[in-house]
Amino acid sequence: MAKEEVLDFEEKPKKKKRRLKKWVRILLRVILVLFILLIVGIIALSFLFSAPQSKSEVIEFTIEEGQTVYQVGDKLKQEGIIRSEFAYKVYVKLNNVNSYKAGVYKLDKSYPLKDIVSLLTGDYYKEEGTSITFKEGKNIRQIANEVSKHTNVSEGDFLSVMEDDNYINELINKYWFLTDDIKNDDIYYPLEGYLFPETYNFNKNVTAKEIIETMLDQEDEVLSKYKSKIDSSSYSVHEIVTLASLVEQEGIYDDDRKMIAGVFYNRLNAGMSLGSDVTTYYAARVDLGERDLTSSEINTYNPYNTRGPGMNGKLPVGPISNFSETSLSAVLSPTDSDYYYFVADKSGKTHFTRTYEEHQKLVNELKEAGNWIEW
Repeated sequence: MAKEEVLDFEEKPKKKKRRLKKWVRILLRVILVLFILLIVGIIALSFLFSAPQSKSEVIEFTIEEGQTVYQVGDKLKQEGIIRSEFAYKVYVKLNNVNSYKAGVYKLDKSYPLKDIVSLLTGDYYKEEGTSITFKEGKNIRQIANEVSKHTNVSEGDFLSVMEDDNYINELINKYWFLTDDIKNDDIYYPLEGYLFPETYNFNKNVTAKEIIETMLDQEDEVLSKYKSKIDSSSYSVHEIVTLASLVEQEGIYDDDRKMIAGVFYNRLNAGMSLGSDVTTYYAARVDLGERDLTSSEINTYNPYNTRGPGMNGKLPVGPISNFSETSLSAVLSPTDSDYYYFVADKSGKTHFTRTYEEHQKLVNELKEAGNWIEW
């Protein structure tokens, strides 16, 4: 009996050890499962907190007066700016985000959630939807003046960026239509003619470079529609843009512009000077209507001045203003004619003639009738 009792005493610790090992194995499995779930959760949250797309796409996002943080989150999800409304709610709760300032914001769909919320809680918004309308036929100086009226960028700062060689080189590498032609030392402003006229919305604290690149993006959109015609032309993109700026300045009515472009081509092909007054004003850095030009300004050589000496069969060295899509189309699809001269009357209507004698006769008739246009 004593021997049996000893054996029974030795069995009990073994059973306890087996049960302990079993619980340890279960606990380790639970810990492993929890660890896996934690990793999966972190990956899932990272995904939900990430940007909805990798490609940059800046859009305008409006927060109305009185909208709650959660209403804004719903709108952000609807517009594809955030990946998950749930992740958004978690983030704003953890970071004590209670409100946003009403306004119009520029948000990039390639930004992660934290950056989007950071922009909305900061001051990167456009007060009262600040907008600038750049009209057709305006030059860089006039554009700079308009920018200074509507943003915190001064006229001087804007023009200074226009003359930054390193920045211009960056833009040439970025945009297909900007070439080394714009770096000619005789050109006043390399980007003259390339900032597309349109109404743009900006933050008042926008930078000069942001304005410039927004306008160049629009220029890219317009020029790209005509790229096949531009590529097949015997003229470079710079020459086409230059000619479009002249047509814009010379033609008040859209219907006249194709004919005007045709006249310019006729004169170039004949080795004649373009004789365009608007180029002479630009060469002298005088805006139309500002004052009369002097005889010296008209008759002195300047690579912009097509009325001056040495410009037979030549375009100006570069554009003299921005231009409309209508003027671009006119240059790429001009009206064929045997006209070599044109003149506009007070109403803005353009009259075309074949010879210099016919042209002079028409000018005299317009003057006698009081219909001669005075700058």
